[in-house]
Amino acid sequence: MQPIRKSKKLDEVCYDIRGPVLEKARKMEDEGQKIIKLNIGNLAAFGFDAPDEIVQDMIRNLANSSGYTDSKGLFAPRKSVMHYTQEKKIAGVTIDDIYLGNGASELIVMAMNALLNSGDQVLVPAPDYPLWTAAVSLSGGTPVHYVCDEQADWTPDIEDIKKKITSNTKAIVVINPNNPTGALYPVEVLQQIIEVARQHNLIVFADEIYDKVLYDGNTHTSIASLADDVLFITLNGLSKNYRSCGYRSGWMVVSGEKRHAKDYIEGLNMLASMRLCANVPGQYAIQTALGGYQSINDLVAPNGRLTRQRDLAHKMLTDIPGVTCVKPKSALYMFPRLDPKMYPITDDQQFAYELLAEERVLIVQGTGFNCLTPDHFRVVFLPNVDDLTEAMSRIARFLDGYRRRIR
Repeated sequence: MQPIRKSKKLDEVCYDIRGPVLEKARKMEDEGQKIIKLNIGNLAAFGFDAPDEIVQDMIRNLANSSGYTDSKGLFAPRKSVMHYTQEKKIAGVTIDDIYLGNGASELIVMAMNALLNSGDQVLVPAPDYPLWTAAVSLSGGTPVHYVCDEQADWTPDIEDIKKKITSNTKAIVVINPNNPTGALYPVEVLQQIIEVARQHNLIVFADEIYDKVLYDGNTHTSIASLADDVLFITLNGLSKNYRSCGYRSGWMVVSGEKRHAKDYIEGLNMLASMRLCANVPGQYAIQTALGGYQSINDLVAPNGRLTRQRDLAHKMLTDIPGVTCVKPKSALYMFPRLDPKMYPITDDQQFAYELLAEERVLIVQGTGFNCLTPDHFRVVFLPNVDDLTEAMSRIARFLDGYRRRIR
């Protein structure tokens, strides 16, 4: 029989957050080995529960959740998202500009599918959250990676962005707060990105899923609040700010220069209708979440659990010879760098395999986030202090052995 092969559209797609190294970890777990997982921002697995009021409201509304809703979502949660955009100072948003989805991930893919033709290019940060690169490729477009500068706290390199724009460039993706680096972009950088988008008629896709996970008193500015003459597509949801990953409840907001985007918006409406609607129980969580007590503020306070774990992980990593790391201002991740002279790594996936095999710690290699060099990796700092201390100690031990081997 002829082998049944996957679509060629998947040839350029990778999602190494749940890739081959994770499969190896699962096999080790099946053999009875205990793995410390630093690979994925799945908060519930580390004891971060969704606020009880969200859970209770979903339970109370289950009897009303059996039918389809409007393809864009229920009125009340969309209205609460509209109020949230007003708090973020994004002007001119109406109920019709808001789409609810099965997490922001579904809406990212939908937004790319509605926009791209073969040969169209989208500027995507490097490193990035790999779903963006995958969504562009699956939609027939070509992802073009622009550099985020580690020496400038991982902010986008505006000159590199300008160099990579062509007549085929349709949009630019801005992930702020950033996964995987934990960067938070200053207003001046956002304004420079807007100016580039203005000059080249680009859509700005703003991934703001971590906009409340902020440390050290930092504040977040929505890029869509800074202009009204550029088309913005802003994506957000409950997964991270409200520890509700499994509820798959997100939203997409169209704002700015909408007059010249009527055909694109019609495409978004078509795709929203084709999937019928987002899951209804998750929709019922949105209004309660946005209007209720913001318990994320307790977690990111100076003595909050997330802040303490961030500080611990950062100190233990940067105490290792040859390891540097820009301290995250936001999100749940660190993206440390290994000095290539001390750690001459050419295959960072193999590096992740070896760390897993020797120390039973699961990370994601930097190239899994489209990092341009094999000298970074991403860790989450979600495990409790004891487990996090153990994980960092194991990484230190592994890197000590690595240095000894190459002498």
